[in-house]
Amino acid sequence: MVGKGGTSGKDVGATSYVLGVSDVYIYADEYGDLDFSGNPDAARYFGVGTATFRGRHGDQMADGFELRCSLEARGVDMPRGFHAQQDSRRTRHEVFSLLAEHAPRFDTTFLAKSQTQAHLRRSSKTYLYKLALYLHLKWLVPAVAPAEGTVYIILGSLQTAGKRDAVRAAIRDVCTQIDLPLATVVPCIWDAPSSWGIQAADYGLWAVQRDLERADSTWLDAYVRPTLESRFLPWGTAAPLGT
Repeated sequence: MVGKGGTSGKDVGATSYVLGVSDVYIYADEYGDLDFSGNPDAARYFGVGTATFRGRHGDQMADGFELRCSLEARGVDMPRGFHAQQDSRRTRHEVFSLLAEHAPRFDTTFLAKSQTQAHLRRSSKTYLYKLALYLHLKWLVPAVAPAEGTVYIILGSLQTAGKRDAVRAAIRDVCTQIDLPLATVVPCIWDAPSSWGIQAADYGLWAVQRDLERADSTWLDAYVRPTLESRFLPWGTAAPLGT
């Protein structure tokens, strides 16, 4: 079943809604681009990464907020929150250290662009985005869904209505293929700076792609690997673009 923005969900209209201890929260982010031009600066992969928290995790959200405020107090501007690629090395160490304490479940899926079939290369970027998200969620949701409760899939704000529709379509497709008799799946599309969970997903995804693209496992080994459940490469590994 699909909740908000989908076909069904819990009625929250007139009554207060209490988040359950069995609910699951999947925060998602993306990496790379869908540029097949052979541009040497283009990423070799397009990736989706998630950080999953089980049950109430307000304390973890508060920790992320407090770290952001602490950095501001020390003279580090944080107008848009944390972003692993742009943050300083010192900030990365502080964020990764906090994530190591929180220990969310990390999962990643990477599509090797050089291995993309010709008919898919001709598809729209929106379709390829939906495909990547679907391939990631179709095994993750059954793995983490509670017997009773709700699965929230929280993604960073998307630039186009087409991508927002693709998110909901991917979730619908997943839900038609798996058995979640007592759970709803609720897509939430929010601004990434408003969510510590999305920023956690960004950090985990960044650490894995550094290892995959550059053979640099420094951050992965130190902070992420203990709770990294999967690095899924459905199309295999990538050759350099243009080959």
